[in-house]
Amino acid sequence: MRIVRTEGELREVLDFERRAGRTIGLVPTMGALHEGHLSLVRLAHESADVVVVSVFVNPLQFGESEDYEHYPRDTEGDLELLEGERADVAFLPSVDAMYPADATVVVTAGPLGEVFEGAARPGHFDGVCTVVTKLFHLVEPDTAIFGQKDAQQVAVLSHLVKDLNFRVRLIVAPIVREGDGLAMSSRNAYLTIEQREQALALSRSLQLGRAELERSNDASACERAMREHLAAATGVAVSYAAAVDPVTFGPPRGDGVLLIVAARVGTTRLIDNELVARAEPGTRNQERMRHAARG
Repeated sequence: MRIVRTEGELREVLDFERRAGRTIGLVPTMGALHEGHLSLVRLAHESADVVVVSVFVNPLQFGESEDYEHYPRDTEGDLELLEGERADVAFLPSVDAMYPADATVVVTAGPLGEVFEGAARPGHFDGVCTVVTKLFHLVEPDTAIFGQKDAQQVAVLSHLVKDLNFRVRLIVAPIVREGDGLAMSSRNAYLTIEQREQALALSRSLQLGRAELERSNDASACERAMREHLAAATGVAVSYAAAVDPVTFGPPRGDGVLLIVAARVGTTRLIDNELVARAEPGTRNQERMRHAARG
């Protein structure tokens, strides 16, 4: 595995691979890697000849009161895991390299970046769009792999690729969960043993929401079931619980529904989601759900 830290070295390595006719797959991460990230690396191997994994804690997607300085970092451990997954290139740029002092341009996410996670974390998706745009230009990947756990990010980046005419195919990997249902996240490292048990309320609320949706076919009743479960959970401060369209994040249209929840457990903010298809096979709305899941 090549460890690359500069734009010049990265372009040199990847230009060589492209001249040899090899395709490039990109897995953008912020490090503190876990099994969820590694599943993206494995999926990248299936879609490309050369797998590039970026490890960069992006300051632009953190608000003033968020945890940028304390975000989990374990570069040595990350590199060891990437070696084990046969990643070809690990790209570890510095903040100064990604954002020179005289840089003035950012990429905005638009209206989709201002609801739910965007409303709770103003500017977050602008930071995501800016760093991903830079990574796409630096790596020029044929495919890029993202996780379904960040469902709104996937929707935002799907618009980014379409609206800015990037020649990259987005691949969306399923959420990886612990045995008890907790969605894997680097921020789970912040949780105490007690808080980790409390955090299970998020995945359980999704299960209740799904059951209600399948029972009543009523998105409003589904949202109530999720909110009530989260509100009753000890140590959990609800941010939102909603049933939305998986592409627009507006009200669900037809038979494709994305259940999304966010809450603070202790000082740690966690998110989770689940795609629910209520249509019979072959319907137009189920096709939309499959398209959303694939990115």
